[in-house]
Amino acid sequence: MCHIRFFRGSFVEKKIKKILVANRGVPAVRIMHTCRDRKIPTVAVYSTPDRLSHHVFVANSAIHIGEAPPAESYLNMQKMIDAALKSGANAIHPGWGFLAENSTFAQMVQDAGLIWIGPPPNVIRMMGDKMEAKKIAIRANVPTIPGVNGIKGVEQVKKWMQEDRVTYPIIIKAALGGGGKGMVKVSSDDELEQAISRARSEALKSFGDENLLAEKYIERGRHIEVQVVADQHGHVVHLHERECTLQRRNQKIIEEAPSPSIEDDIRYEMCFTAVRLMREIGYHSAGTVEFLFDSSTKRFYFLEVNTRLQVEHGITELITGLDIVDIMIDVAEGKPLSFKQSDIRPNRWALEVRVNAEDPKTFSPSFGTITHLEVPQGPGVRIAQGVYEGADIPPYYDSLLMLIMTAGPERDDAINAMDRTLARNFRVDGVKTLAPLLLSIIRHESFRRGEFSTRFIETHMDELVSMFKDKDTEDEVLKIAKYVARISALGPQEWM
Repeated sequence: MCHIRFFRGSFVEKKIKKILVANRGVPAVRIMHTCRDRKIPTVAVYSTPDRLSHHVFVANSAIHIGEAPPAESYLNMQKMIDAALKSGANAIHPGWGFLAENSTFAQMVQDAGLIWIGPPPNVIRMMGDKMEAKKIAIRANVPTIPGVNGIKGVEQVKKWMQEDRVTYPIIIKAALGGGGKGMVKVSSDDELEQAISRARSEALKSFGDENLLAEKYIERGRHIEVQVVADQHGHVVHLHERECTLQRRNQKIIEEAPSPSIEDDIRYEMCFTAVRLMREIGYHSAGTVEFLFDSSTKRFYFLEVNTRLQVEHGITELITGLDIVDIMIDVAEGKPLSFKQSDIRPNRWALEVRVNAEDPKTFSPSFGTITHLEVPQGPGVRIAQGVYEGADIPPYYDSLLMLIMTAGPERDDAINAMDRTLARNFRVDGVKTLAPLLLSIIRHESFRRGEFSTRFIETHMDELVSMFKDKDTEDEVLKIAKYVARISALGPQEWM
Protein backbone atom coordinates (compact mmCIF):
# COMPACT_ATOMS: atom_id res chain seq x y z
CA MET A 1 0.00 0.00 0.00
CA CYS A 2 1.18 3.47 -0.78
CA HIS A 3 1.25 5.64 2.34
CA ILE A 4 0.64 9.31 1.84
CA ARG A 5 2.50 11.54 4.28
CA PHE A 6 2.29 15.29 4.73
CA PHE A 7 4.93 17.27 6.60
CA ARG A 8 5.05 20.81 7.96
CA GLY A 9 6.26 23.25 5.35
CA SER A 10 5.54 20.96 2.40
CA PHE A 11 2.61 22.99 1.12
CA VAL A 12 2.30 26.58 -0.03
CA GLU A 13 -0.86 28.33 1.14
CA LYS A 14 -3.36 29.15 -1.62
CA LYS A 15 -5.93 31.89 -1.18
CA ILE A 16 -9.50 30.90 -2.01
CA LYS A 17 -11.20 33.83 -3.75
CA LYS A 18 -14.52 32.36 -4.90
CA ILE A 19 -16.13 28.96 -4.28
CA LEU A 20 -18.41 27.01 -6.59
CA VAL A 21 -20.67 24.78 -4.51
CA ALA A 22 -21.19 21.59 -6.50
CA ASN A 23 -24.48 20.68 -4.85
CA ARG A 24 -28.05 21.82 -4.16
CA GLY A 25 -30.51 22.24 -1.30
CA VAL A 26 -29.46 21.89 2.34
CA PRO A 27 -25.74 21.10 1.81
CA ALA A 28 -25.30 23.96 -0.67
CA VAL A 29 -26.95 26.51 1.64
CA ARG A 30 -24.96 25.26 4.64
CA ILE A 31 -21.65 25.84 2.86
CA MET A 32 -22.74 29.24 1.60
CA HIS A 33 -23.45 30.44 5.14
CA THR A 34 -19.84 29.90 6.19
CA CYS A 35 -18.59 31.47 2.96
CA ARG A 36 -20.71 34.54 3.68
CA ASP A 37 -19.16 34.79 7.17
CA ARG A 38 -15.72 34.67 5.58
CA LYS A 39 -16.75 37.13 2.85
CA ILE A 40 -15.97 34.56 0.15
CA PRO A 41 -18.32 34.90 -2.88
CA THR A 42 -20.16 31.71 -3.87
CA VAL A 43 -21.45 30.31 -7.14
CA ALA A 44 -24.53 28.08 -7.17
CA VAL A 45 -25.24 25.49 -9.85
CA TYR A 46 -28.78 24.47 -10.72
CA SER A 47 -30.74 22.17 -12.98
CA THR A 48 -33.83 23.37 -14.84
CA PRO A 49 -36.36 22.39 -12.13
CA ASP A 50 -34.09 23.96 -9.49
CA ARG A 51 -33.98 27.40 -11.11
CA LEU A 52 -36.00 28.91 -8.23
CA SER A 53 -34.49 26.77 -5.46
CA HIS A 54 -33.35 28.24 -2.15
CA HIS A 55 -29.63 27.69 -2.75
CA VAL A 56 -29.80 29.69 -5.99
CA PHE A 57 -31.00 32.78 -4.11
CA VAL A 58 -28.49 32.40 -1.26
CA ALA A 59 -25.45 32.34 -3.56
CA ASN A 60 -23.81 35.45 -5.02
CA SER A 61 -24.29 34.11 -8.55
CA ALA A 62 -25.68 31.01 -10.24
CA ILE A 63 -25.07 28.96 -13.38
CA HIS A 64 -27.47 26.59 -15.13
CA ILE A 65 -25.81 23.22 -15.69
CA GLY A 66 -28.43 21.00 -17.31
CA GLU A 67 -31.78 19.29 -17.20
CA ALA A 68 -33.41 17.43 -14.31
CA PRO A 69 -31.70 14.00 -14.43
CA PRO A 70 -28.64 14.12 -12.12
CA ALA A 71 -26.45 12.59 -14.83
CA GLU A 72 -27.15 15.69 -16.95
CA SER A 73 -26.61 18.18 -14.14
CA TYR A 74 -25.36 17.53 -10.60
CA LEU A 75 -23.42 14.39 -11.55
CA ASN A 76 -21.94 15.86 -14.72
CA MET A 77 -18.32 16.43 -13.73
CA GLN A 78 -17.22 18.36 -16.80
CA LYS A 79 -20.15 20.77 -16.53
CA MET A 80 -19.15 21.46 -12.91
CA ILE A 81 -15.55 22.22 -13.93
CA ASP A 82 -16.68 24.41 -16.82
CA ALA A 83 -19.07 26.31 -14.54
CA ALA A 84 -16.30 27.01 -12.04
CA LEU A 85 -13.91 28.27 -14.73
CA LYS A 86 -16.63 30.36 -16.39
CA SER A 87 -17.67 31.97 -13.10
CA GLY A 88 -14.15 32.82 -11.99
CA ALA A 89 -14.30 30.51 -8.99
CA ASN A 90 -10.92 29.09 -8.00
CA ALA A 91 -12.23 26.41 -5.61
CA ILE A 92 -14.98 23.80 -5.46
CA HIS A 93 -16.76 22.44 -2.37
CA PRO A 94 -18.85 19.31 -3.09
CA GLY A 95 -20.97 19.26 0.11
CA TRP A 96 -22.36 15.77 0.69
CA GLY A 97 -23.94 13.40 -1.81
CA PHE A 98 -23.63 13.65 -5.59
CA LEU A 99 -19.88 14.08 -6.38
CA ALA A 100 -18.65 14.51 -2.79
CA GLU A 101 -16.86 11.15 -2.63
CA ASN A 102 -15.97 10.82 -6.29
CA SER A 103 -12.19 10.54 -6.58
CA THR A 104 -12.29 11.09 -10.35
CA PHE A 105 -14.06 14.41 -9.87
CA ALA A 106 -11.66 15.48 -7.11
CA GLN A 107 -8.74 14.77 -9.44
CA MET A 108 -10.42 16.64 -12.32
CA VAL A 109 -10.83 19.68 -10.07
CA GLN A 110 -7.13 19.71 -9.22
CA ASP A 111 -6.09 19.00 -12.80
CA ALA A 112 -8.10 22.06 -13.90
CA GLY A 113 -5.99 24.21 -11.59
CA LEU A 114 -8.80 24.61 -9.05
CA ILE A 115 -8.64 24.05 -5.29
CA TRP A 116 -10.48 20.95 -4.08
CA ILE A 117 -12.07 21.49 -0.66
CA GLY A 118 -11.86 17.92 0.59
CA PRO A 119 -9.47 15.02 1.17
CA PRO A 120 -6.86 13.88 -1.40
CA PRO A 121 -8.33 12.08 -4.45
CA ASN A 122 -6.26 8.91 -3.85
CA VAL A 123 -7.53 8.70 -0.25
CA ILE A 124 -11.12 9.06 -1.48
CA ARG A 125 -10.43 6.25 -3.94
CA MET A 126 -8.94 3.92 -1.31
CA MET A 127 -11.71 4.49 1.24
CA GLY A 128 -14.47 4.29 -1.37
CA ASP A 129 -13.73 0.60 -1.87
CA LYS A 130 -15.06 -1.16 1.25
CA MET A 131 -12.84 -4.19 0.66
CA GLU A 132 -9.68 -2.09 0.32
CA ALA A 133 -10.68 0.07 3.29
CA LYS A 134 -11.11 -3.02 5.44
CA LYS A 135 -7.65 -4.30 4.46
CA ILE A 136 -6.11 -0.96 5.41
CA ALA A 137 -7.98 -0.94 8.73
CA ILE A 138 -6.60 -4.39 9.55
CA ARG A 139 -3.06 -3.21 8.77
CA ALA A 140 -3.61 -0.24 11.09
CA ASN A 141 -4.67 -2.63 13.87
CA VAL A 142 -8.28 -1.41 13.79
CA PRO A 143 -10.86 -4.10 14.73
CA THR A 144 -13.08 -5.19 11.82
CA ILE A 145 -16.25 -7.27 11.52
CA PRO A 146 -15.71 -10.93 10.50
CA GLY A 147 -16.39 -11.17 6.77
CA VAL A 148 -15.35 -12.29 3.30
CA ASN A 149 -14.57 -10.10 0.28
CA GLY A 150 -15.26 -10.55 -3.41
CA ILE A 151 -18.11 -13.02 -3.08
CA LYS A 152 -19.26 -14.63 -6.31
CA GLY A 153 -21.94 -17.05 -5.18
CA VAL A 154 -23.77 -18.97 -2.48
CA GLU A 155 -21.21 -21.70 -1.92
CA GLN A 156 -18.40 -19.22 -1.26
CA VAL A 157 -20.44 -17.55 1.49
CA LYS A 158 -21.42 -20.89 3.04
CA LYS A 159 -17.79 -22.01 3.05
CA TRP A 160 -16.70 -18.81 4.81
CA MET A 161 -19.43 -19.16 7.43
CA GLN A 162 -18.44 -22.77 8.11
CA GLU A 163 -14.70 -22.08 8.34
CA ASP A 164 -15.06 -18.96 10.53
CA ARG A 165 -17.97 -20.41 12.54
CA VAL A 166 -20.23 -17.53 11.60
CA THR A 167 -23.97 -17.97 12.16
CA TYR A 168 -26.94 -16.17 10.67
CA PRO A 169 -27.86 -13.38 10.30
CA ILE A 170 -25.26 -11.99 7.93
CA ILE A 171 -25.35 -8.98 5.62
CA ILE A 172 -24.42 -8.76 1.95
CA LYS A 173 -22.92 -5.39 0.96
CA ALA A 174 -21.88 -3.59 -2.20
CA ALA A 175 -18.09 -3.15 -2.13
CA LEU A 176 -18.43 0.44 -3.36
CA GLY A 177 -21.64 1.07 -1.43
CA GLY A 178 -22.89 3.90 0.70
CA GLY A 179 -26.11 5.50 1.92
CA GLY A 180 -27.66 2.13 2.73
CA LYS A 181 -27.83 1.04 -0.92
CA GLY A 182 -26.72 -2.43 -1.99
CA MET A 183 -27.15 -3.88 1.52
CA VAL A 184 -29.30 -6.96 2.18
CA LYS A 185 -29.71 -8.81 5.48
CA VAL A 186 -29.81 -12.62 5.26
CA SER A 187 -31.35 -14.78 7.99
CA SER A 188 -31.15 -18.29 6.49
CA ASP A 189 -29.73 -20.43 3.68
CA ASP A 190 -33.05 -20.12 1.82
CA GLU A 191 -32.63 -16.33 1.50
CA LEU A 192 -28.97 -16.33 0.49
CA GLU A 193 -29.15 -16.72 -3.30
CA GLN A 194 -31.87 -14.11 -3.72
CA ALA A 195 -30.05 -11.70 -1.38
CA ILE A 196 -26.82 -11.93 -3.38
CA SER A 197 -28.72 -11.33 -6.61
CA ARG A 198 -30.56 -8.34 -5.17
CA ALA A 199 -27.44 -6.78 -3.64
CA ARG A 200 -25.52 -7.23 -6.90
CA SER A 201 -28.35 -5.60 -8.89
CA GLU A 202 -28.55 -2.62 -6.50
CA ALA A 203 -24.77 -2.24 -6.47
CA LEU A 204 -24.56 -2.15 -10.25
CA LYS A 205 -27.46 0.29 -10.54
CA SER A 206 -26.27 2.66 -7.78
CA PHE A 207 -22.49 2.49 -8.08
CA GLY A 208 -21.72 0.93 -11.45
CA ASP A 209 -19.85 -1.93 -9.74
CA GLU A 210 -21.27 -5.34 -8.79
CA ASN A 211 -18.52 -6.47 -6.40
CA LEU A 212 -19.90 -7.66 -3.07
CA LEU A 213 -18.73 -8.61 0.40
CA ALA A 214 -20.43 -10.48 3.24
CA GLU A 215 -20.15 -9.77 6.96
CA LYS A 216 -21.56 -11.02 10.22
CA TYR A 217 -24.69 -9.00 11.05
CA ILE A 218 -24.53 -7.50 14.52
CA GLU A 219 -28.07 -7.86 15.95
CA ARG A 220 -27.91 -5.13 18.58
CA GLY A 221 -25.56 -2.87 16.71
CA ARG A 222 -25.12 0.84 17.38
CA HIS A 223 -23.62 3.10 14.71
CA ILE A 224 -21.02 5.39 16.26
CA GLU A 225 -18.99 7.73 14.08
CA VAL A 226 -15.99 9.83 15.06
CA GLN A 227 -15.55 13.25 13.49
CA VAL A 228 -11.96 13.91 12.49
CA VAL A 229 -10.27 17.00 11.05
CA ALA A 230 -6.71 17.02 9.73
CA ASP A 231 -4.47 19.50 7.96
CA GLN A 232 -1.79 19.08 5.29
CA HIS A 233 0.98 19.32 7.88
CA GLY A 234 0.36 16.03 9.68
CA HIS A 235 -1.94 17.26 12.46
CA VAL A 236 -4.97 15.01 13.09
CA VAL A 237 -7.59 15.87 15.74
CA HIS A 238 -10.87 14.16 16.63
CA LEU A 239 -13.95 16.19 17.56
CA HIS A 240 -15.48 13.30 19.54
CA GLU A 241 -18.24 10.98 18.44
CA ARG A 242 -21.84 10.99 17.26
CA GLU A 243 -24.55 8.37 17.70
CA CYS A 244 -26.14 7.58 14.31
CA THR A 245 -28.00 4.38 15.15
CA LEU A 246 -31.60 5.36 14.39
CA GLN A 247 -32.13 4.56 10.72
CA ARG A 248 -34.84 3.72 8.24
CA ARG A 249 -33.90 1.61 5.23
CA ASN A 250 -30.25 1.75 6.35
CA GLN A 251 -30.28 5.56 6.19
CA LYS A 252 -29.88 7.76 9.26
CA ILE A 253 -32.86 9.66 10.55
CA ILE A 254 -31.85 10.93 14.02
CA GLU A 255 -28.33 11.64 15.32
CA GLU A 256 -26.94 12.91 18.60
CA ALA A 257 -23.65 13.92 20.14
CA PRO A 258 -22.20 12.58 22.30
CA SER A 259 -23.37 8.95 22.19
CA PRO A 260 -25.55 7.78 25.10
CA SER A 261 -24.60 4.15 24.54
CA ILE A 262 -20.87 3.99 25.31
CA GLU A 263 -18.77 4.45 28.43
CA ASP A 264 -15.88 6.91 28.58
CA ASP A 265 -13.15 4.27 28.26
CA ILE A 266 -14.70 2.94 25.02
CA ARG A 267 -15.31 6.50 23.82
CA TYR A 268 -11.65 7.45 24.20
CA GLU A 269 -10.44 4.21 22.62
CA MET A 270 -12.79 4.64 19.66
CA CYS A 271 -11.80 8.28 19.08
CA PHE A 272 -8.07 7.66 19.18
CA THR A 273 -8.46 4.56 16.99
CA ALA A 274 -10.09 6.84 14.41
CA VAL A 275 -7.20 9.32 14.65
CA ARG A 276 -4.67 6.50 14.22
CA LEU A 277 -6.42 5.26 11.08
CA MET A 278 -6.73 8.71 9.52
CA ARG A 279 -3.08 9.44 10.20
CA GLU A 280 -2.14 6.09 8.64
CA ILE A 281 -3.90 6.90 5.35
CA GLY A 282 -2.59 10.47 5.14
CA TYR A 283 -5.99 12.09 5.51
CA HIS A 284 -6.59 15.82 5.46
CA SER A 285 -9.77 17.94 5.55
CA ALA A 286 -12.88 16.81 7.46
CA GLY A 287 -13.99 13.18 7.53
CA THR A 288 -15.51 10.56 9.77
CA VAL A 289 -14.62 7.04 10.79
CA GLU A 290 -17.74 4.96 11.33
CA PHE A 291 -17.83 2.07 13.77
CA LEU A 292 -20.41 -0.56 14.67
CA PHE A 293 -20.68 -1.03 18.43
CA ASP A 294 -21.95 -4.40 19.68
CA SER A 295 -24.00 -3.64 22.81
CA SER A 296 -23.92 -7.25 23.99
CA THR A 297 -20.14 -7.69 23.89
CA LYS A 298 -19.11 -4.02 24.37
CA ARG A 299 -16.81 -4.29 21.35
CA PHE A 300 -16.59 -1.96 18.35
CA TYR A 301 -15.71 -2.70 14.73
CA PHE A 302 -14.61 -0.55 11.80
CA LEU A 303 -17.30 0.04 9.16
CA GLU A 304 -16.02 2.73 6.79
CA VAL A 305 -14.42 6.13 6.34
CA ASN A 306 -16.74 8.85 5.04
CA THR A 307 -14.47 11.11 2.98
CA ARG A 308 -16.75 14.14 3.05
CA LEU A 309 -18.65 16.61 5.17
CA GLN A 310 -21.33 14.57 6.93
CA VAL A 311 -25.00 15.54 7.03
CA GLU A 312 -24.89 15.44 10.83
CA HIS A 313 -21.74 17.55 11.27
CA GLY A 314 -23.84 20.35 12.77
CA ILE A 315 -24.36 18.61 16.11
CA THR A 316 -20.60 18.25 16.51
CA GLU A 317 -20.33 21.98 15.82
CA LEU A 318 -22.92 22.63 18.53
CA ILE A 319 -21.03 20.69 21.22
CA THR A 320 -17.56 21.99 20.29
CA GLY A 321 -18.23 25.53 19.09
CA LEU A 322 -16.29 24.93 15.86
CA ASP A 323 -17.28 25.51 12.24
CA ILE A 324 -16.23 22.40 10.31
CA VAL A 325 -16.81 23.97 6.88
CA ASP A 326 -14.57 26.85 7.97
CA ILE A 327 -11.89 24.31 8.94
CA MET A 328 -12.20 22.58 5.55
CA ILE A 329 -11.61 25.88 3.77
CA ASP A 330 -8.56 26.65 5.93
CA VAL A 331 -7.10 23.20 5.26
CA ALA A 332 -7.70 23.54 1.51
CA GLU A 333 -5.76 26.82 1.61
CA GLY A 334 -2.84 24.98 3.21
CA LYS A 335 -3.20 26.43 6.72
CA PRO A 336 -2.41 24.33 9.79
CA LEU A 337 -5.17 23.57 12.32
CA SER A 338 -5.53 26.45 14.77
CA PHE A 339 -6.17 24.12 17.74
CA LYS A 340 -4.78 21.00 19.43
CA GLN A 341 -6.54 17.90 20.72
CA SER A 342 -6.41 19.24 24.28
CA ASP A 343 -8.39 22.31 23.16
CA ILE A 344 -11.45 20.22 22.22
CA ARG A 345 -13.75 20.10 25.24
CA PRO A 346 -17.41 19.38 24.44
CA ASN A 347 -19.75 20.84 27.04
CA ARG A 348 -23.26 20.34 25.63
CA TRP A 349 -25.57 17.67 24.24
CA ALA A 350 -26.98 18.05 20.73
CA LEU A 351 -29.67 16.26 18.75
CA GLU A 352 -30.51 16.33 15.03
CA VAL A 353 -33.51 15.11 13.05
CA ARG A 354 -33.70 14.88 9.28
CA VAL A 355 -36.93 16.30 7.91
CA ASN A 356 -37.47 14.55 4.58
CA ALA A 357 -40.40 14.97 2.22
CA GLU A 358 -41.69 11.45 2.77
CA ASP A 359 -44.84 9.75 3.99
CA PRO A 360 -44.02 9.02 7.66
CA LYS A 361 -45.97 5.75 7.53
CA THR A 362 -44.52 4.26 4.34
CA PHE A 363 -41.36 6.33 3.62
CA SER A 364 -42.66 6.92 0.09
CA PRO A 365 -41.40 10.20 -1.43
CA SER A 366 -43.78 13.15 -1.29
CA PHE A 367 -43.46 15.73 -4.05
CA GLY A 368 -45.26 18.99 -4.77
CA THR A 369 -45.29 22.62 -3.67
CA ILE A 370 -44.80 23.78 -0.09
CA THR A 371 -47.93 25.87 0.40
CA HIS A 372 -47.17 26.87 4.00
CA LEU A 373 -43.98 26.71 6.03
CA GLU A 374 -43.34 27.61 9.66
CA VAL A 375 -39.63 27.31 10.49
CA PRO A 376 -38.87 26.44 14.14
CA GLN A 377 -37.35 29.06 16.41
CA GLY A 378 -36.51 29.32 20.07
CA PRO A 379 -33.71 28.72 22.58
CA GLY A 380 -31.22 26.00 21.66
CA VAL A 381 -32.50 25.53 18.10
CA ARG A 382 -30.43 25.49 14.90
CA ILE A 383 -31.91 25.03 11.43
CA ALA A 384 -30.17 24.00 8.21
CA GLN A 385 -32.80 24.89 5.64
CA GLY A 386 -32.96 24.00 1.95
CA VAL A 387 -36.48 25.19 1.05
CA TYR A 388 -38.86 28.12 1.49
CA GLU A 389 -42.63 28.63 1.43
CA GLY A 390 -43.79 28.30 -2.17
CA ALA A 391 -40.83 26.12 -3.23
CA ASP A 392 -41.38 23.10 -5.43
CA ILE A 393 -40.07 19.72 -4.26
CA PRO A 394 -39.02 17.89 -7.45
CA PRO A 395 -39.04 14.10 -7.73
CA TYR A 396 -35.48 13.83 -9.06
CA TYR A 397 -33.32 14.36 -5.99
CA ASP A 398 -32.85 13.61 -2.31
CA SER A 399 -35.98 14.51 -0.34
CA LEU A 400 -34.22 16.34 2.53
CA LEU A 401 -36.02 19.62 3.30
CA MET A 402 -34.14 20.72 6.39
CA LEU A 403 -32.13 19.61 9.39
CA ILE A 404 -33.47 20.56 12.80
CA MET A 405 -30.90 20.58 15.61
CA THR A 406 -31.39 21.29 19.29
CA ALA A 407 -28.89 21.52 22.13
CA GLY A 408 -28.80 21.81 25.89
CA PRO A 409 -26.59 21.18 28.93
CA GLU A 410 -27.78 17.55 29.18
CA ARG A 411 -29.43 14.98 26.91
CA ASP A 412 -32.91 15.52 28.38
CA ASP A 413 -32.62 19.25 27.70
CA ALA A 414 -31.80 18.66 24.02
CA ILE A 415 -34.67 16.15 23.69
CA ASN A 416 -37.16 18.48 25.37
CA ALA A 417 -36.13 21.32 23.06
CA MET A 418 -36.64 19.02 20.06
CA ASP A 419 -40.07 17.97 21.36
CA ARG A 420 -41.11 21.63 21.69
CA THR A 421 -39.72 22.38 18.24
CA LEU A 422 -41.45 19.54 16.38
CA ALA A 423 -44.72 19.66 18.29
CA ARG A 424 -45.36 23.41 18.40
CA ASN A 425 -43.00 25.43 16.24
CA PHE A 426 -42.80 23.48 12.97
CA ARG A 427 -45.28 23.08 10.16
CA VAL A 428 -45.10 22.11 6.49
CA ASP A 429 -48.16 22.04 4.22
CA GLY A 430 -48.28 20.82 0.63
CA VAL A 431 -46.05 17.79 1.09
CA LYS A 432 -45.84 15.09 3.73
CA THR A 433 -42.79 14.95 5.99
CA LEU A 434 -41.24 12.59 8.53
CA ALA A 435 -42.01 15.04 11.36
CA PRO A 436 -44.77 12.90 13.00
CA LEU A 437 -42.45 9.88 13.07
CA LEU A 438 -39.54 11.90 14.42
CA LEU A 439 -41.73 13.23 17.24
CA SER A 440 -42.97 9.73 18.08
CA ILE A 441 -39.40 8.45 18.28
CA ILE A 442 -38.08 11.11 20.65
CA ARG A 443 -41.13 10.61 22.90
CA HIS A 444 -40.67 6.83 23.05
CA GLU A 445 -39.52 5.55 26.44
CA SER A 446 -36.76 3.38 24.93
CA PHE A 447 -35.29 6.38 23.12
CA ARG A 448 -35.48 8.54 26.23
CA ARG A 449 -33.55 5.83 28.12
CA GLY A 450 -30.98 5.56 25.31
CA GLU A 451 -31.94 1.92 24.67
CA PHE A 452 -32.16 1.37 20.93
CA SER A 453 -30.40 -0.33 18.02
CA THR A 454 -30.41 -0.10 14.23
CA ARG A 455 -33.64 -2.15 14.27
CA PHE A 456 -35.54 0.26 16.54
CA ILE A 457 -37.81 1.75 13.85
CA GLU A 458 -38.38 -1.62 12.19
CA THR A 459 -39.33 -3.20 15.53
CA HIS A 460 -41.52 -0.37 16.86
CA MET A 461 -43.04 1.00 13.64
CA ASP A 462 -46.68 0.12 14.42
CA GLU A 463 -46.37 1.61 17.89
CA LEU A 464 -44.73 4.76 16.56
CA VAL A 465 -47.42 5.26 13.91
CA SER A 466 -50.13 4.85 16.55
CA MET A 467 -48.65 7.87 18.36
CA PHE A 468 -49.13 10.20 15.35
CA LYS A 469 -51.40 13.19 15.81
CA ASP A 470 -52.44 13.85 12.24
CA LYS A 471 -53.55 17.29 11.11
CA ASP A 472 -55.10 17.64 7.69
CA THR A 473 -56.99 20.21 5.69
CA GLU A 474 -60.30 19.02 7.14
CA ASP A 475 -59.06 20.02 10.60
CA GLU A 476 -58.22 23.50 9.32
CA VAL A 477 -61.60 23.88 7.58
CA LEU A 478 -63.35 22.84 10.79
CA LYS A 479 -61.41 25.47 12.79
CA ILE A 480 -62.39 28.18 10.32
CA ALA A 481 -66.02 27.08 10.35
CA LYS A 482 -66.13 27.22 14.16
CA TYR A 483 -64.53 30.68 14.11
CA VAL A 484 -67.06 32.00 11.56
CA ALA A 485 -69.95 30.48 13.51
CA ARG A 486 -68.76 32.10 16.74
CA ILE A 487 -68.45 35.55 15.20
CA SER A 488 -71.84 35.18 13.51
CA ALA A 489 -73.48 34.25 16.81
CA LEU A 490 -71.70 36.66 19.17
CA GLY A 491 -70.84 39.58 16.94
CA PRO A 492 -67.55 41.55 16.98
CA GLN A 493 -65.37 40.93 20.05
CA GLU A 494 -63.29 43.46 22.03
CA TRP A 495 -60.00 41.81 21.00
CA MET A 496 -60.89 42.40 17.33
